[in-house]
Amino acid sequence: MNKILLMGQPNVGKSVLFNRLAGARAIESNYPGTTVDYTKGHLMLDGKSVEIIDVPGTFSLDPKDRAEEVAVKMLEGEKDAVVVCVIDASKVERGLYLTLEVIEKGYPVIVALNMWDVAKGGNIKINAPRLEQILGVPVVPTVATRGEGLRELVVRIREAEPVEIEEILNSVGGNRSGTYS
Repeated sequence: MNKILLMGQPNVGKSVLFNRLAGARAIESNYPGTTVDYTKGHLMLDGKSVEIIDVPGTFSLDPKDRAEEVAVKMLEGEKDAVVVCVIDASKVERGLYLTLEVIEKGYPVIVALNMWDVAKGGNIKINAPRLEQILGVPVVPTVATRGEGLRELVVRIREAEPVEIEEILNSVGGNRSGTYS
């Protein structure tokens, strides 16, 4: 693994998570040919420095603005990257769309259910192990602002592997036609 991309919608805590993981080793840059910023740094993983990139926020892989175009180009340009899909745990259904799109593209994925404290405070109950079972990718509850869950996230990054979307559909009893059995 050469790179880790942090992807998710705007305002899900990607940058806070990035800052916790990369620390003071961060460099802010403009994507070539744009004024859209992204941040990159390094994370020590298994004694090796791995580049980590805080990708601009996007709602889907069908870009609607310049920042989303940059996010999609960054993803497409890093075919060998592991993608950490950062989801606001208090609005999990919103983040799953992008996560499923990234999985469908064949990337190794791990999900960070960030803002876990906000979800719990709002009496939102998420069965993270069941979500992991359905998606077939590691799912880790995190509270980036307090550093909670980050050690587990880093340890489990190496478990990220590509998953066939059909496996996810089968796990919920559906198929590509949108019907369920």
